[in-house]
Amino acid sequence: MADPERIDPFEELRIGFTAAVSHELRTPLARLLALLDSATLSGADTQTLIAQAREEVEAMAELVDDVLFLSELETGRAVVALGDVRVAPIVEDVVAAQRPSAERHGQELVTLVAADVNIAVRPRMLRVLVENLLTNAIRYAGDGARVTVSARTEGDVVLLSVADNGRGVPRAELSRLFERFFRGDRARTTHGTGLGLAIVKHVVTQAGGDVEARPGPSGLGLEIRCTFPR
Repeated sequence: MADPERIDPFEELRIGFTAAVSHELRTPLARLLALLDSATLSGADTQTLIAQAREEVEAMAELVDDVLFLSELETGRAVVALGDVRVAPIVEDVVAAQRPSAERHGQELVTLVAADVNIAVRPRMLRVLVENLLTNAIRYAGDGARVTVSARTEGDVVLLSVADNGRGVPRAELSRLFERFFRGDRARTTHGTGLGLAIVKHVVTQAGGDVEARPGPSGLGLEIRCTFPR
């Protein structure tokens, strides 16, 4: 048996990550089993229960996909900084795809993206970045919020940010938002893998940039700012 005091730091990280994934899968699995048990009862609304069970399966599939992608980033199997891609077309595609979700929450999506802004990342990575930032804002900002996606050059850097004027995050939690599986108290009532912003951080840092979470421009809500070298 291995001496716990001699465990390699990487092995310790792997063990902790495996335990966290197991914990995160346990909850939707328990809910799924409860829904299946309920569906066998006399007079059960099977269609509603099946729909709820599908949501749990989709949540588990999303978690597995995010875990695999984050693993690719952490091990270097996924190349981030390759090529030079225009930001505006990808932002437009992602916003169009997620607008129905925002509208279900009564949210307004605004884009302020300069047409000539480029970032030195692969197109797939930029799409993943924008999708995760926008999904995070739509999921946690709250009903009726305004979500703004902006991109522009500022001196020697390119700034990409997603800001909302919604519920916001306590200042004590801002520095933890990029931790794997971290979800604040206000986020625990919604579905989410807790990996979206961890993926954002890996993409940005591997492209030579920095990422920061802070209150929104008006002091309300949350802003995630990603800066890249020009």
